[in-house]
Amino acid sequence: MKARISMRRPEQLEKQIKVDFNVEDYVLKDTFLFRHSENSKASHNIAALARKYGEGPPKFYPKTFEVMIDTGQQTKLSYESILRNPSEVKTSISSEELSDLIKYAKSLGINDIGFTKVNSKLIFKDHAILHDNAIVLTMEMDAEQISLAPSRDTGHEVHFTYNKLGRISNEIADYLRTKGFSAQAGPAMGGDVDYKHLAEEAAMGSIGNHGLLISPGIGPRQRITAVYTNIENLPFPKTNPHTWIKDFCKACKICSKRCPANAIVGIETASITNEYIDLPKCAKSFANSFGCSICIKECIFNRSDYHKVHKVHLKRTNIVD
Repeated sequence: MKARISMRRPEQLEKQIKVDFNVEDYVLKDTFLFRHSENSKASHNIAALARKYGEGPPKFYPKTFEVMIDTGQQTKLSYESILRNPSEVKTSISSEELSDLIKYAKSLGINDIGFTKVNSKLIFKDHAILHDNAIVLTMEMDAEQISLAPSRDTGHEVHFTYNKLGRISNEIADYLRTKGFSAQAGPAMGGDVDYKHLAEEAAMGSIGNHGLLISPGIGPRQRITAVYTNIENLPFPKTNPHTWIKDFCKACKICSKRCPANAIVGIETASITNEYIDLPKCAKSFANSFGCSICIKECIFNRSDYHKVHKVHLKRTNIVD
């Protein structure tokens, strides 16, 4: 029997898509939390921006709004589940336990997993997290669906991936709790931390001209989340081998040229505290064009192999030198 799809109006469904939760509401009053710094930037709720700048509610399938509602419910669960953290916890993970964790994450559908200490500048203003050790998770979006951008199918794939990733982050947090560790699942949508910079610091890729993480194998065609944990001996990387991407993007900028909203500010003016995109322009296109995603579709790292692009970059660099 096929699942029944709600035929409620999009504007009715939108009211149920809540992502603005606060970790302080789910911990004891005297719990130490890791908070934003003076240099942190404000978080942006894309759904709210789309409503503000779009021409009516975002244009998605009714089934997509149902997925978005469930994503909001998974977000709520990510905070509520903090209450399930063990009262007595371990702070060190063995190499065997770490290997099992990575295997478990991959078995759930995670594309890549990385580790980093959370820089307070990456925590959004007025936000906080329970732990500052991060397990960063990425999930690939289907290449065929992204190739259709802008389309309802592409928009559905984006939000379907958010939903799957949110569910998996909750499962991994619960897995860590069963092993004696404390954990907070970061929601896939509406999180407390700037995920793209977090993944970059975990050496999982580098941020491109469009402000998206570019990684080997899947380029920018991914979504990111994290699980924060008290594990103190995670294997944090010392260097990031992907930083050459930034130099390549400065010369490419095809995403800026193809952006229908002319919304990409670009890598040369961006930083941890500044945006890569003009948010009102992007939000309008997001709302009126099924979640857009053209910058992902047109990115050379989506259309070509990461290692081939790297060889081209090295050749150009040698010619210039």
